[in-house]
Amino acid sequence: MVCFCSLFMSCDDVEKKGNERLGMAQYAFKKGDYNEAKLQIDSIKILYPKAFKARKEGIKLLQQVELKEQEKSLVYLDSILQQKKKEFEQISKSFAFEKNAEYQSLGNYFYPTQTVERNLHRSFLRFQVSEKGIMSMTSIYCGGRNIHHVAIKVTTTDGSFAQTPSSKDIYETSNLGEKVEKADYKKGEDGGVIDFIYLNKEKSILIDFIGDRKYSIKMQSEDIHALINIYELAQNLSAILKIEKETDEAHLKIKFINKKIEFDKSKSKQ
Repeated sequence: MVCFCSLFMSCDDVEKKGNERLGMAQYAFKKGDYNEAKLQIDSIKILYPKAFKARKEGIKLLQQVELKEQEKSLVYLDSILQQKKKEFEQISKSFAFEKNAEYQSLGNYFYPTQTVERNLHRSFLRFQVSEKGIMSMTSIYCGGRNIHHVAIKVTTTDGSFAQTPSSKDIYETSNLGEKVEKADYKKGEDGGVIDFIYLNKEKSILIDFIGDRKYSIKMQSEDIHALINIYELAQNLSAILKIEKETDEAHLKIKFINKKIEFDKSKSKQ
């Protein structure tokens, strides 16, 4: 019988070459060089596609490589997660935490200078971050008559500015003749205002409340300071949540690989 494994190599030669590559992959795996192991496994399929036995063993080895990669990733992620959580525990002590169990599933962190009881009867921008790392901003207007504001614009002395779109969450009330208006904006849906203030934190910033009438105030330094601290707390929380998500994904991959290994073993016994 004529073998058409290769124009220049016999079937045995092809399998021998494939096994050489497989041996190199196994050696790299033992050393913990997983990228090199995967490269060598891929090379069997590319260079010696008819080295079926070597390719089959290469698939088994690849599963072990991927398993070790995920296990190594979990060790690294856990180390970083513990570090970030420790940092958060220290940082969060400087913040006020508010949560109404009756209507809130998530609480919010505020900087102490911006709690409600310390800011009655004044117009300002308040910043908060939820337990899920979602940062938001509330424009609060207090005055003798309503302006029905729906957006804000912030401007620096050099003329650069950022403006929110119209808020989707607006609340108005009245207390002993004082009109109080609140509009909420989530970071990412705020027209870049939060980032703009953070990047221009060293500058003087003018706030325009935009509604039926425009109302303008200078942003106080204590509110800029509150933004800086909330912004950095949000980054820390987001990092923790990202690591936790990556950890869950790694566990799912390990579960999937182990199921595949067990399936292949049971199939080979049939």
